Amino acid sequence: MVLESDLLSHFPSEVPVTAATVAQKVIESGRVLVVLDDDPTGTQSVSNLPVLTHWDIADFRWAYAHLIDGHRANAIYILTNTRSLDPSEAAARNAQIVRNALKAATEAGVTLGFVSRSDSTLRGHYPLEPDTIAATLLAEGAGQVDGVVMVPAFPDAGRITIGGIHYTRADAGSLIPVGDTEFAKDATFGFTSSRLDAYVEEKSQGRFGAANVIPVDLSLLRTGTPAQAAMAIADAIEAAQDSCPIVVDAVSENDLRVLALGLDEAERRGKHLIYRVGPPFVRARIGQEIRAELTPSEIYSSPAPATQSAGGLIVVGSHVGVTTRQLKALTQQHSAARIIEIDVKKLLKADGGTHLDDVVEQVGAALASGDVIVHTSRLLIKTDEAAASLKIARTVSAAVVEVVNRTLKATPPRFVIAKGGITSSDVAAHGLEIRHAIVRGPMLPGIVSLWEPVDGPAAGIPYIVFAGNVGNDQSLADVTRKLSSTF
Repeated sequence: MVLESDLLSHFPSEVPVTAATVAQKVIESGRVLVVLDDDPTGTQSVSNLPVLTHWDIADFRWAYAHLIDGHRANAIYILTNTRSLDPSEAAARNAQIVRNALKAATEAGVTLGFVSRSDSTLRGHYPLEPDTIAATLLAEGAGQVDGVVMVPAFPDAGRITIGGIHYTRADAGSLIPVGDTEFAKDATFGFTSSRLDAYVEEKSQGRFGAANVIPVDLSLLRTGTPAQAAMAIADAIEAAQDSCPIVVDAVSENDLRVLALGLDEAERRGKHLIYRVGPPFVRARIGQEIRAELTPSEIYSSPAPATQSAGGLIVVGSHVGVTTRQLKALTQQHSAARIIEIDVKKLLKADGGTHLDDVVEQVGAALASGDVIVHTSRLLIKTDEAAASLKIARTVSAAVVEVVNRTLKATPPRFVIAKGGITSSDVAAHGLEIRHAIVRGPMLPGIVSLWEPVDGPAAGIPYIVFAGNVGNDQSLADVTRKLSSTF
């Protein structure tokens, strides 16, 4: 571990930048960012933006035409859920989304930029996804990509990059290189390097050497005035070509806003960039203010289904350590809630359907009087083979989806919380059958987003997207307490 203060002592102080300064540049460019989000937790840093769980051309037409507060959104999220797919499926999905986004944009006269949003702890299909976006843009006549800007920092959740090394915050101001955390041991997306240039070389299997990666460190981001820093950033990436990786330090929102100004300047000079980023990048890039956490009156502003149950449904699928601790805290504090387990060992047996039937029956009965916590068994069943681990994850996720969907049709809950990235994605698109939604804002400062389903059977039910790897041990209980009538 190292102290954050020690590392920052080697760099200048951050340069203050208002969101409005960046927003004005976005207005002048007229660009709409299409954010391919590999699970839905990328929305936790933004507010009042459209979310699509399907990506037909008609869905993009809706998103481009939909007005929020009288204005077209300058970013649109597409829930790809590719972190749950194998590489070939992920590539095909990315390509299809880019093609459809471009076609609908041509019809609507909209200029696009593309963002590959992924995990702030570096898990996901990299470099596959930005490679696919770049190749599809070229094939569709939308130009050669010069640089892929990599910004995994998520300060709200304690992920920061200093001196090219990506860290996660621990206690007492100390930092742990992300390569030394449990996230780096992921069965499907594991890695060893915490230095972003070395990570790029590792994950690209040497196609991009660390020495060929362009760094944008805090010294550049904190150079003089915002305008001076923007020029310095644009100068630094001037040499980028052929999808050159560009890795960026960031510790604060000001760092991300200065970066946004620099990227805008680079694009004005003719650079064609795409982005591989953590959640807060889009907020800073479009000049959106940091949204205060939602109040109870804002949470329940839409009409509820007439047959709504008294209780809410909390679904926990993630197995990372912080989720297990959050689940423990919730179950200990929420004594009125019914706790029901999906036993993964039983689920994987030939008669797993019988176990699911029993779970659905229990959930429906319990919702009539109060909240229900449904969680998968905490013993993580995995293999040494990435594809086999993904298959198990899909089986478990499909079971969670079936429980939610059957419950929704029979006894609509007062609210739904989904804990975990893949869990949140599958519950949204298939469990709740959400096609179009608006992300209204965070439930906690900077993290955990609330979606308002625009159509379908879940319209009027607040849906909370809760990443597996964010928050402290009390966060799940804190969010549930805001939503519940029985906590």
